[in-house]
Amino acid sequence: DDWLTARAGVRSPDQLELTEVELKKEITRTLTAKNPHIPRDIVRYNFKERAYKIVDDVDQTAIHFTLNGNLVPKDSDEGRRQSIKSSSEAEKTPVEEENAPVEASAETTEKAEVKDEEPTGDAEAAEEGEGEAEAKGAETAEEAEAAEAEEPPPSKAPEKKLANQFNFIERGTTTYHNPLREKGYQTDPAPYETFSANVNQWYIYDAYMEELERMEKAKEKEKAKPQVVKKEDKKTGRKLSYVEPQHGDSLSKVAKAAKITERMVNLNTFDDIAQDFKYFEDASDEFRGQEGTLLPLWKFRYEKTKKLAVTAISWNPKYKDLFAVGYGSYDFMKQGHGMLLLYTLKNPSFPEYSFSSESGVMCLDFHSDHPYLLAVGFYDGNVAIFNLKKPASQPSYRSSAKSGKHTEPVWQVKWQKDDMDNNSNFFSVSSDGRIVSWTLVKNELVHMDVIKLSGDGTAVQGPEGLQLQTLGSGTSFDFHKKIDYLFLVGTEEGKIYKCSKNYSSQFLDVFDAHHMAVDSISWNPFHLKVFISCSSDWTVKIWDHTIKTPMFVFDLGTAVGDVAWSTYSSTVFAAVTIDGQAHVFDLNVNKLEPLCTQLVVTRKKNKATHIQFNPVYPIIIVGDELGLITCLKLSPNLRKMPK
Repeated sequence: DDWLTARAGVRSPDQLELTEVELKKEITRTLTAKNPHIPRDIVRYNFKERAYKIVDDVDQTAIHFTLNGNLVPKDSDEGRRQSIKSSSEAEKTPVEEENAPVEASAETTEKAEVKDEEPTGDAEAAEEGEGEAEAKGAETAEEAEAAEAEEPPPSKAPEKKLANQFNFIERGTTTYHNPLREKGYQTDPAPYETFSANVNQWYIYDAYMEELERMEKAKEKEKAKPQVVKKEDKKTGRKLSYVEPQHGDSLSKVAKAAKITERMVNLNTFDDIAQDFKYFEDASDEFRGQEGTLLPLWKFRYEKTKKLAVTAISWNPKYKDLFAVGYGSYDFMKQGHGMLLLYTLKNPSFPEYSFSSESGVMCLDFHSDHPYLLAVGFYDGNVAIFNLKKPASQPSYRSSAKSGKHTEPVWQVKWQKDDMDNNSNFFSVSSDGRIVSWTLVKNELVHMDVIKLSGDGTAVQGPEGLQLQTLGSGTSFDFHKKIDYLFLVGTEEGKIYKCSKNYSSQFLDVFDAHHMAVDSISWNPFHLKVFISCSSDWTVKIWDHTIKTPMFVFDLGTAVGDVAWSTYSSTVFAAVTIDGQAHVFDLNVNKLEPLCTQLVVTRKKNKATHIQFNPVYPIIIVGDELGLITCLKLSPNLRKMPK
């Protein structure tokens, strides 16, 4: 009855005490076929390659128990040998001795058969032999019968051994190793030179750009190849082929010479204007006191821009005689195509570059470090970059609906300093209330919203009682000349916001500047605190950005289109009004009245839209609504340098 008694489980002293819940809890363990304890980096010498190599195929088997047994499989060679040996020992019995006479008789019969087969020479000998053979055969037959009667029944014959069907012969051979042969050559040492250079992101970028330019040139060469045109002769029915003449190559060879010739012809045609531009100084200023005049010089017009208004003007920072003009329309009911032209003072009859666009050009700006890059804003909300080095008619880079374009017209664009990664970037302001930073990264424009202009704080009542926040409409902006992060934004409501690039959610300050839209805003290039603004409410105001009220207010009697600071004096600025007049002020001379008010646009129903000072020469350019650009020279009273 011992098995009936309960047996107490023996526990290890260090066994954990687990609860029922913990005992019932399932713990999943995943077993793999790989042995975690095998070495990973066994290195052995490879005689063939004469080097140490890592052994890849390591045996993953882990042996837990081995036992050497004495069982041998039947089918193996050793098993067969043992079975044959055991059977042969069993056959060696006393029966073998009784079988001896039988074996002898069998031998005699065999001998007799052999003798029968041997031929004899004589017929008689043959007959005698036959008789003897018959007599002997009779005797042996009688003896065999007697022996059979005496012998007991024979034992079973041994099992016939099967032949090995897989008859292998194992032989060991050694392959012949070819002896290593060594050849030596002696040559002249290669010439060498020491070269060292630093490689950074821009070297790699330039290399890629050179490769792209090379590929583009190759494509252009393929396009420029003369095409073989096949024609069928009606009379003979044969197909004739001839090569079309290429005019482009011949023109490109003489293009530079033609341009120089064209400029020389223009210089001769407008010789009196060129002389005035270079040498004429109005002597009557001495009798006018403080007032001055504007001397008209060249007029720039182009056939294709007759019905388009001048919407933007910008001087090139490197080539002081080159300026860009944007053409579009301020009449929002009559929007059409736009144009971008670049003129030089050396050739007033025809533009140096011309680009057309589906939407009107609203603003443009040259890059200060790369004067061949021109940023442009369009009426449809897109921005683009034109590369004047490339002869393409389309912009090199352009925004799209996917890449975050504005939803309303872009009123101003301004280039900024390159960012930390040396990527070119510019800002744009639009009526949709967004101020966007555009960065040129890897041949595409990447946008980032810097700030969104909020409305007057009033929310519009939407459907089902929904409160919709209104956005302000930006119309102009300008960045501080020294403080990188500081910029001003003018809006349609007449407010001016002082903003920072570092704060996207709030403004540094708000100025209730005008009663109508702020058309233009600009920091003074010399005085770091002062900026100027103009509006359609007839006023031009000069501000200190640390004071909420304007320092100067000038009422010009009609809507002001544009205002610009001079590049030679901190106190001189000029403005144009929609009645076609240009007003030039010098606060150092007269703080109340303009020194010059002159009609610049002579035709009726024509409005002056933009004005710009040349950075070097004492001239200004004025654009109007009929696409005409007028160049005027400032008289000596208007360009007095301050002390």
